[in-house]
Amino acid sequence: MRGFGQKADVCLILEGTYPYVTGGVSGWAHGLIKEQSHLSFHLCAIVPKDAELELKYDLPSNVIGLTTVRLNDLPKGGNVNPALAHRVHRSLRGPLAALTSERPMELDELKQVMDILGSIHTPLGSELLLDREEAWSQLVDLYEAGFEDHSFLDYFWSYRAIAGGLYSVLLAPLPQADIYHAMSTGYAGLMGARAKVETGKPVFVTEHGIYTNERRIEVTSADWLEATSSKALTIDKPRRDLRDLWIDSINNFSHVCYQACDSIITLFQGNQRPQLEDGADPAKMQVIPNGVDIKRYGALSHRRQASPTIALIGRVVPIKDIKTFIRACGLLRQSAPELKAYIIGPTDENLEYYQECVNLVQLLGLNDNIIFTGQAKVEEYLPTIDLLVLTSISEAQPLVMLEAGAAGIPMVATDVGACREIIEGIADEDPALGPGGVITPLASPASTADAIYTLLSDNEVYDAASKAIRTRIATYYNEAIQQQAYRNLYAQYLRRA
Repeated sequence: MRGFGQKADVCLILEGTYPYVTGGVSGWAHGLIKEQSHLSFHLCAIVPKDAELELKYDLPSNVIGLTTVRLNDLPKGGNVNPALAHRVHRSLRGPLAALTSERPMELDELKQVMDILGSIHTPLGSELLLDREEAWSQLVDLYEAGFEDHSFLDYFWSYRAIAGGLYSVLLAPLPQADIYHAMSTGYAGLMGARAKVETGKPVFVTEHGIYTNERRIEVTSADWLEATSSKALTIDKPRRDLRDLWIDSINNFSHVCYQACDSIITLFQGNQRPQLEDGADPAKMQVIPNGVDIKRYGALSHRRQASPTIALIGRVVPIKDIKTFIRACGLLRQSAPELKAYIIGPTDENLEYYQECVNLVQLLGLNDNIIFTGQAKVEEYLPTIDLLVLTSISEAQPLVMLEAGAAGIPMVATDVGACREIIEGIADEDPALGPGGVITPLASPASTADAIYTLLSDNEVYDAASKAIRTRIATYYNEAIQQQAYRNLYAQYLRRA
């Protein structure tokens, strides 16, 4: 933590991204801060407990503070007499049951937790909140009330992780600011909700991807979480399993965030449906699309390569489904043996998955075709690629698609996030510009390979797609529009602060 005593215009609340991780949201946050140079920012970065912290950006001069919150990293805290401990956990039982229940948790229930913690005049930490006999009894009661047919050990660690995350956000130092701007729901949104309750200051959230959707994908695919095998074998209402416990808790963090926010922003219209499903108030919702420097990327001298050259630009992590891209390359090589395919992006975020991807390249005999570049400057590669390919299973509004599109590079992308809007345009696009590439289904190497082949093998189709995507990005995704929208939004809320 640095510069905590100085009040900022904006506290930017981030989870697992800037300034310790590179990528789309991190680059977006860095650009936002630089473009709003008339404002001061304090960064509140929420990270995993054991994260190795290394700044991946040179922080702009208008960043006046950095507070790092490690999830589930609680101090031990002071001693509390048994009577007080009993009273505290009896009071916490209702709100904590609500947090982990199917019923949406209300902001008032989060306030109850904050009021209970605030009433204790001794240093708080794991000793009272997680480790005492009273905490154990509460955990056992919640387990027996809904999960007694599941592994107690798995429930124990799941509950402690959820409750510990909640407590670490509520007990961490809250930076002083006139506006609190969360970059997602989840724990960042929870910190925003806390700021609203604690300070009454304006709070808003900008969702790039829908946090609850992305975490549901992770939870559903988590091997260590036990599912209820009997769910498919009964006509009775199935009992919740541990995946439900995690998903309901994640949903409830989002619900209290939406309740606390003065504005709920997303990058494209398609995101608003899941926001509504998660409890967002339509009156608070608005769309502010991403933007790019049209002059900068439009000036890149993109040209077709002698050998077909494609690129996937993104982190080498499961949510980007790099393996589908690799398998598609294996299919393409049958008709284009000289294919060159770049995978451009950091490989150190999930080393196990990266090694699996390397092994797949070797297994398919693609060592001469696929190149992992690691972290690289995208601008240096865009002039040398014919096609951008994204095979992600979840996206928001990928900045790399806007950058490549501004340079006139057609693209193939899965039907996630704003990819369809970028490639095909919104429903009422006037005039209709035509497709700037091809949309493909999830996890389909064959469809991806077919789409790539269609674009690269037909010059007329390729040229039309190049022209359409260049025009669409220049018309609707100019960063000057985005910058002015946030300038106006900050000015509006600073007048209220």
